Amino acid sequence: MSALIALAEIVRPHGLRGEVKALLLTDDPGQLAELGECYLWDSASDARSRSRVEQCRVQGRAVILALEGIDSIADAQQAVGRLVAVPQEALAPLPRGTFYASALVGASVVTEDGVLVGEFVGLEAAPGQDLWVVRAGGREHLIPAVAEIVREVNVAARRITIRPPEGLLELATK
Repeated sequence: MSALIALAEIVRPHGLRGEVKALLLTDDPGQLAELGECYLWDSASDARSRSRVEQCRVQGRAVILALEGIDSIADAQQAVGRLVAVPQEALAPLPRGTFYASALVGASVVTEDGVLVGEFVGLEAAPGQDLWVVRAGGREHLIPAVAEIVREVNVAARRITIRPPEGLLELATK
């Protein structure tokens, strides 16, 4: 099976006709509007079902989607937690030095000294900049996605090197 790139995560039903609210995992919501065919993907089990974006409305850092095969609130509730994804080869190539955040999920996050911080699990939108969510055991670290902290991203090696300011790693959620 080809690698999938997640463009949005379904977070809840919207209305009574099967629309869903999804958080954007891309900087370009137009990708979803122009998408057409996609997969509803459970990344944990790698279960995939084909769908099609019938309608897309941007709502801040989220979108309201009408998806083929999701026609009721019950269908929409079943889709919560699924990722709206496409095969990597279906997307336009990215400029050098850029990457899809979903391609980093599972990557090791280490300090410049080689100390393992945890595993990259996703992004969280924040007013100043995005925050990278890094999980270590039962704790989550929120790492600002800025060049002063994120020193190197090696997609091929699935490794992210950071230079955290003093005290950042002591601040953890959960």
